Amino acid sequence: MPVDTTEHAHGNNHGNDRRLDPPGLPDPMLPPLTRRQADRLVQLALTAAAGLGLSLTYHDDAALVPVDPATDDPVLGLCNLARVVGRFEEDRWPEIVSEHLAAVVEQFRAGPPEPPADPEHELIQRIVARDSLPPEWTVDRPDFLPGLIAVPSKQEDDIITMFLEPADLGLNRTDADRFGLANLRRLRDHVSFLDEEDIRIAHVSGTGYGASRALVLDTVLRESLQVPHAPYGVLAALPARDNLMLHVIKDLSVIPALGLMLSLAARSYARDPGPLSAEVYLVTPELVWHCATTAPPGELRLRPSAELEALARRLAAGEETR
Repeated sequence: MPVDTTEHAHGNNHGNDRRLDPPGLPDPMLPPLTRRQADRLVQLALTAAAGLGLSLTYHDDAALVPVDPATDDPVLGLCNLARVVGRFEEDRWPEIVSEHLAAVVEQFRAGPPEPPADPEHELIQRIVARDSLPPEWTVDRPDFLPGLIAVPSKQEDDIITMFLEPADLGLNRTDADRFGLANLRRLRDHVSFLDEEDIRIAHVSGTGYGASRALVLDTVLRESLQVPHAPYGVLAALPARDNLMLHVIKDLSVIPALGLMLSLAARSYARDPGPLSAEVYLVTPELVWHCATTAPPGELRLRPSAELEALARRLAAGEETR
């Protein structure tokens, strides 16, 4: 699992009393684990941390924190680790937890990774959730999509480091973002397909930048999906950092495709490491992004957005004239 780093480690400390909670309930802080599973993960993490010479504790806030706040021991987040172990049988958990925390602590003790020696060829643009970072670090960055921002980063082995202040690299933001996008375009995707009746959903993955490839969607369509032109656009979802889902729109099957993608995106957003967005988007041929659904006031069920309804009318009219 890639380790993400920035300049600082952060955690909350606002615990609650769970002693009377039934162990089979979903854990609110460490989904998709149950209370019992979350308790086991915490104990495994505490044991692994102690073996690494750390004195940490847990206060129901999804992170191990130093017993003595005056020490320089790290804060170790457990959210993504919970999503990883949730994919495996529990007899595998001790090994996974031990290896992951050892890698994180090794990186912490080594200090921040070296900045790229050649930013023009090393920076890679990456999508992250705005609320996963302190507000003061992102206040001047525009959204790529609601709640999602793009920042330059560098990958070395399994360590992905984000650089939120390009001036630290001797660059202005325009150049850093330009370099990051150019190098993002050079990545190679692994594409798998889910076919259900007349619906095809492409899953773009293979690197820690799967979802970030949405920033260069034209390249993904042309090179990875072999679709030089999508005359009606695509449905797109980026539920987690390693996963970009795409459906190339051809006809009115876009409506059942939307339902399938909403289900897949919701599941990935709830379970996969690095959650980004459970939304499904309609991307026009000109690469303009719109929400594919809307929730009118007072209604519980989602319905197609105005943009998708307009496209469906165009597709229906075209079918009637055939």
